[in-house]
Amino acid sequence: MLRYNLILFPLLLLAIILQQYLPAFTDYYNSRVFLFLALFLCTSVTVPFPVMFLLALGCGFIWDAQCYVGEMTIDPSVSREKALSLRFGSSILLFGLAGAFMHGFRQLFIQKKWILVCLLIGISTYIFMFAEYAALEVLRGSFTINRGVLLQIAYSSLFSIGVAPLAFAALLGMARIFDHSIVEANRRKTPSWST
Repeated sequence: MLRYNLILFPLLLLAIILQQYLPAFTDYYNSRVFLFLALFLCTSVTVPFPVMFLLALGCGFIWDAQCYVGEMTIDPSVSREKALSLRFGSSILLFGLAGAFMHGFRQLFIQKKWILVCLLIGISTYIFMFAEYAALEVLRGSFTINRGVLLQIAYSSLFSIGVAPLAFAALLGMARIFDHSIVEANRRKTPSWST
């Protein structure tokens, strides 16, 4: 079990590197495949809660380190305002909440109801991206929801649903290599009551 848990973080690092080379789909409102987020959500249902929490901490830190812009000024000929971004570390909270949400459905994964779990990964991706967008809009002082942003989030969530079976196949393969059973891990034996 320990070897499987230890390999997850390098696997997530590989996912964020690969994500940099995945293009945006311009025909679908510049939506993207968030491979890193989808893989994190998939791992959330395969590990115990403390491990999920540590992965959320690391993934949130990496997400912020990759996306952090800081208080960068825009070209004065365009605008005199500063470009606003979320505080460094805010993604740790979002990853923790998304991971806890998915971890709550771990029994569905253990019962091999993987189609339902894949749909929940899409829902969790939608909530994660919408929460991040809403936080940025509140920070900017206006909360406007337009159709393009909602469609971009929806298409990205659909792509996550498509990536989830591949991620689960990779995780099950890694578990098999390290002789760890993630499907049978928390299955409790039903007591036989004799009267």
